[in-house]
Amino acid sequence: MSLLVDLFGYLSVILHGLVIVAQSMMLGGLFFVILLLYPLRNQLAQGEQLLRRVLRLARWSAAGLILAELATTALQVSVLMATVDLPLGNVLQASFALSGAAKMLCALLILAGLHPRVLDQPIARLALVLLALLELAAATMTTHAYARLGDNTLLMLIEGLHQFGAAIWVGAIPSFVLVLHYLDDPQGLRQVGTRFSRISMAGVACILLSGVTMCVFYIGDAQGFYGTAYGVMVGAKIAMFLALLALGFGNFRVTERLRRGETAQVLRMRRFAEVEIGIGFTIFFAAASLTSVPPAIDLTVDRVSLHEIAVRNAPAWPRLSSPDHDTLAISQLQTQLDQEAQRTHQAVQAATVPGSGVLPPRNAEDIAWSEYNHHWAGIFVLLIGLLALLSRAGVGWARHWPLLFLLMAGFLLVRSDPEVWPLGQEGWWAAWRDVEVTQHRFFVLLIILFGAFEWAVRTGRLRSPRAALVFPLLVAIGGGMLLTHSHQISNVKDQMLIELTHTPLALAGVAAGWARWLELRLPGRGGRIAGYVWPLCFMLIGVILLWYREA
Repeated sequence: MSLLVDLFGYLSVILHGLVIVAQSMMLGGLFFVILLLYPLRNQLAQGEQLLRRVLRLARWSAAGLILAELATTALQVSVLMATVDLPLGNVLQASFALSGAAKMLCALLILAGLHPRVLDQPIARLALVLLALLELAAATMTTHAYARLGDNTLLMLIEGLHQFGAAIWVGAIPSFVLVLHYLDDPQGLRQVGTRFSRISMAGVACILLSGVTMCVFYIGDAQGFYGTAYGVMVGAKIAMFLALLALGFGNFRVTERLRRGETAQVLRMRRFAEVEIGIGFTIFFAAASLTSVPPAIDLTVDRVSLHEIAVRNAPAWPRLSSPDHDTLAISQLQTQLDQEAQRTHQAVQAATVPGSGVLPPRNAEDIAWSEYNHHWAGIFVLLIGLLALLSRAGVGWARHWPLLFLLMAGFLLVRSDPEVWPLGQEGWWAAWRDVEVTQHRFFVLLIILFGAFEWAVRTGRLRSPRAALVFPLLVAIGGGMLLTHSHQISNVKDQMLIELTHTPLALAGVAAGWARWLELRLPGRGGRIAGYVWPLCFMLIGVILLWYREA
């Protein structure tokens, strides 16, 4: 249980992201059926079959929402009972528990109603819509809107509108892609594409209206955007939202050509929609991460100024030499404790206890150590992007560039956490209690996986087209997870300045992953362009890492 408490913050963000994804897919599938597929099923060549497939996807999403919400609620209840002396009955009366129970009940009823025979009844369709709205209302009980002291009702309505827009647009795209995969009738493609385009535009309008309103109430001014963690995360969401709009506009042009009876690249529409799903889900995890930080408007002190950002990012030569491990703050503190224990003939105390909640000490050498790690990682990534471009240009030996990922993973595994074995005194398994160590190891595992898979693909050891998709998928996931990465630094401004560096790294990682996905999945000129985009994204990541500073 104590380990669960230690990892609670990070686990809650990941589980909440899964809840948002499942909720959006369930509601998106439901509204896709009611607003699009059900009215058109008699006009489509495979209408009944498509309806059953989309309903099956929506049912699986509803089941996923129930499981994810159950895990989230159980985690919160367990941690609360472990840290506060309250009986289970009192804890279950908290707003998060009531919200979770309401969402699970609504999802269960929706799951039961997602069948063709049930949908044949107009009253059943109306009941499902009402259940969807109730589920959205329950979901707003765990947002910042519910906790506000002023304008509470307005903000909850705005939050509900925001989630509704995300559901009927991003959450419905998987259903749209599923239909496109099985639908080959030109007239049917025209009808489905045109109607979904209109539904998507309604979703975009809901997101824009609610998003602007929440920016006013939660951020307030320009400094709230660039000077707080909340504002920076919202900025990342906006950047990804603009990418979604660009992809959506590309698909809108295809649907307009279909509507006019012209020839259009339906395959491109499918591939763009696949990327929209990936970026949209990344936005959902960013939204989950937002729930763990206070709104910018509430953070009136310790904001980062433009001058501090400029000073931190002033040009400087990369740090390519590392300080000695013995000069780090934890090493020096441990030496003092060892000497004290020897003098007093007592048991040796550990300088830091993983998961204790006490931030480890830092000195100038710790900062130099971290900068050295980031700068050498930047060199690795810059070389990877450069060699990938050379490989694309036909340089044979350059195809082995994925092996650099394995070297970088070994480097990071040893140096990312100097207080942990083999450099430090903390045990390998005990260090899992530390959230930052856990995140570092997760990223190292991702690097090993997509490096090994991509090398096997490049050298012909794996010939399956699906194996080639592992690399872009894991790169995109790694970029998305970087948005949830946290640093154990007591100085709020220093932590914020580091987040300002990590956010563009995450966005570049997401862009690289999905550009590589398009290179593999989209034939023709679009795929060739994407083939040059993702190595350039890697090179950009390398430059950002070489630019990284902590002081």
